[in-house]
Amino acid sequence: MLVNFRRTRSGLEFSEIGLGCMNLPENYQLASEIMDSAINQGINYFDTADLYNKGKNEELIGKFLKEHHKRNDVLIGSKVGNEFNFEDDDVKWNPSRNHILNSVKESLRRLKIDYLDLYMLHGGTMEDDKDETIDAFNTLKNDGLIRAYGISSIRPNVISYYLKHSDIDVIMMQFNMLDNRPEMLTDTIAEHDVKILARGPVMKGLLTDHYSEVVDKKFSKGILDYSKDELTQILSKAAMDSPLTESTMSYLLNHPVASIVCGASSPDQLQTNLAHYEQIKNSAANSTRDYFKNIDYQDHLS
Repeated sequence: MLVNFRRTRSGLEFSEIGLGCMNLPENYQLASEIMDSAINQGINYFDTADLYNKGKNEELIGKFLKEHHKRNDVLIGSKVGNEFNFEDDDVKWNPSRNHILNSVKESLRRLKIDYLDLYMLHGGTMEDDKDETIDAFNTLKNDGLIRAYGISSIRPNVISYYLKHSDIDVIMMQFNMLDNRPEMLTDTIAEHDVKILARGPVMKGLLTDHYSEVVDKKFSKGILDYSKDELTQILSKAAMDSPLTESTMSYLLNHPVASIVCGASSPDQLQTNLAHYEQIKNSAANSTRDYFKNIDYQDHLS
């Protein structure tokens, strides 16, 4: 499959569709099959985090990269900022310089690699010492342990600070036709020559062919500004135009997106994602977005 690529200002070239590794099966053989198939079909971005299964997700990817000699075929992105231990479920937010400088060593060890292509702050608040955090990422970049850095955040005030005061390459945020709140930020993001990693493109299954059963099972109380009935009605109308997953991918690629990060917990799910991408990558954007409400962020604005 021919996958298109998008370049960030640090020179990283992301496949327009990436592999979200958080939900990879713990069974190594099955996870390996998914990762190998993704690479063979043109996907070059693997997204993980130290918090995912307390480092085991990174270890799973690391084992695959080493055994299959695939390090040079992929961009590896991980995340930092959540301090956890292996004895209980307690997680503390820690964006300090020391934590970041120490955590990257552990992520590299688990991934069995010498450097990360992308390292992201896994959250962030206005109360953080953001300059200290930025200094830590710049140190890692200067030392060659990371090629670029970014943040994973949906807080407009935090995003604004990093756009103005750092050299971030990317911002990861939930972004799709239903949760279109990032639209209020895309112009500013583009003006700073930063790109978006779009997570949650199918909104937990709502923007798939199975939307009706997903609404019943997961969204009986609705979501965002939608009641359950509104969701069902709008998704039903939108699905008549074109498959919802294709529509939301087409929609995202018309924004400053570096990669649409799609999770895959099975080979079939990976193939479904790629099939939808194949259908839309060379087609014009459709108007399905017009069915959905315009939604803005309400919190963390200043």
